[in-house]
Amino acid sequence: MDSRPVSTRKRGAWHWSDLALLGVSLLAAYALQACAVLAGSEIVYATDTPLPPTPTTTPTIVWFPPTATTAPFPTPLITPTVAVQTPTGNILFRDRFDDPTAWSLGASDTSSAALSDQELTLALNQPGGYIFSLRKEPILSDFYLEITASPSICQGSDEYGVLFRVSPALEFYRFSLSCDGYLRLDRFINGHASSPYPRTISGAVPPGAPSLSRIAISVEGKEMIFFVNDLYQFTVSDPTLTSGTLGVFARSGGENAVTVSFSDLVVRQVLH
Repeated sequence: MDSRPVSTRKRGAWHWSDLALLGVSLLAAYALQACAVLAGSEIVYATDTPLPPTPTTTPTIVWFPPTATTAPFPTPLITPTVAVQTPTGNILFRDRFDDPTAWSLGASDTSSAALSDQELTLALNQPGGYIFSLRKEPILSDFYLEITASPSICQGSDEYGVLFRVSPALEFYRFSLSCDGYLRLDRFINGHASSPYPRTISGAVPPGAPSLSRIAISVEGKEMIFFVNDLYQFTVSDPTLTSGTLGVFARSGGENAVTVSFSDLVVRQVLH
C-alpha cells in the first residue's frame, strides 16, 4: 500500500504556503533588480563601486562608467613643447600635508587615505577599486595649482590625479594620469561622467612605478589649462562648474593593488 500522504487540495487551488513562497520569490527578484544600475548596454552592480574611507558617496554612483576612448597608439608620442604660461600672483595657500583636519581621511578593509611624512597616501587593495580624499576648504573659482603625485604601486590602466571644483553634491572635474602613460579630463555631473578631453597618450606622463609627476592646473572662468612635469598638455573650455574644493584620487584599473602619494600642494592666484 502506498504510504505517501494524499493531498486534499483541489486542482488549481492556492495554499497559504504557496503564496508565502511566491512572495519571497518576488521580494528576492526585486532586491536583485534594485542592486543593478543600467549603464549603456552594461549592467553595473552597486557592489562594483567601492566606498571611499569617508561617508561622502553613495554605493550607487558609478564613478568610472564606460565612456568613449581613443584607440591606443602603437608607440608613445612625445608631447611637443608649447609656450603656454599662466600669469600667477600671490600664494593663496600651501599644503604640506601635515594637518589631518584639512582632508577627509579614513580606512577600510580594502582602502585607506592617510597622512604621514608630509604626504597624503591613497592605498587600494580591491580590483577596480576607487578612493578619493577631499580638502575641506577653501572654495576656489579661479586658481593655479601645483601638486606632486608619486605612485609607488601602479601599473597598466591604474589612474591617479586631481579633483577640482568639487561641489557639495559631489560634482567635479577630474584630471587623471595613468600608469601606462595616458591622461584625460572627466566631468562628473548629476551622477554621469563624460570626457571633455578623452584618454590620450602623453610623453610627459612617466609609465609604471615608482615614478613622480608634478601636476599643474590653471583655471580661469571656463578655461582650464593642464601641465605635467612643466610641459603643456591641453586646454579645455567648459563653463559647467564654476567653483568648489580640491581633492585627490586613485583607481585600480585591473586586479592589482594601487598606492599613490601626494605632496607639496601650492595654490596661487591667477592674474587677469
